[in-house]
Amino acid sequence: MKEKVIGILGGMGPLATVELFHRIVLLTPAKKDQEHPRIIIYNNPKIPDRTEYILGKGESPLPELIRSAEKLENCGADFIIMPCNTAHLFVDEIQNSINIPLVSMIDAAVNKAKRMNLRRVGIMATTGTIVAGIYQNALRNGGMEPIIPSEKEQEEVMEGIYQGVKAGDIKLGKEKLLKIARELEKRCDGIIAGCTEISVALSQEDLEKPFIDALDAIAEKAVSLALGLEDKMEDKNLS
Repeated sequence: MKEKVIGILGGMGPLATVELFHRIVLLTPAKKDQEHPRIIIYNNPKIPDRTEYILGKGESPLPELIRSAEKLENCGADFIIMPCNTAHLFVDEIQNSINIPLVSMIDAAVNKAKRMNLRRVGIMATTGTIVAGIYQNALRNGGMEPIIPSEKEQEEVMEGIYQGVKAGDIKLGKEKLLKIARELEKRCDGIIAGCTEISVALSQEDLEKPFIDALDAIAEKAVSLALGLEDKMEDKNLS
């Protein structure tokens, strides 16, 4: 089987893009350089803020998302992944604008939770992702119950993401996010890190219950698709 070229639609934010690339490299079962998949990264930090748009406070990121996806396709990517959970609200529109698959990070994370037989799943994500119901809908469709933070808890999640990780203060981000994660895990069987900045700040070692990192889930999926490690694909056929 011909290896597939991974396209990463990045810049949302840049640190999460770097982290995804790093995890793909670490997850690849390679013993030498030549056994790694080819990866094309388009790091576009000029994409308007997704949460601001969803909350009615900013311009639509869709035109820039589509342009970015088209660039990746034109550069030779065989499929695209996006290290931004909130941007997955626009998956259908982006997919309709390109001729290669856009593989969903949301589906990858939710399928992982389903394989772990979790029933009540906590969601830590941006307010935009929560308001749009991106993970709630996917979890319910998978037969699981979504558990979201309270309004006050969600405010702290956003502070951890924007004032912490996105601003380059990982220590502050972890402090705020870990506080909410530990409260949330009291009410659920496991937690999905539904924001790539949360993926940067927290890990399984920080919590007692299962911590499903969406960034890990899509990195695993991308390696599997690129190297042909799956007999059947859950996503759009790449053949």
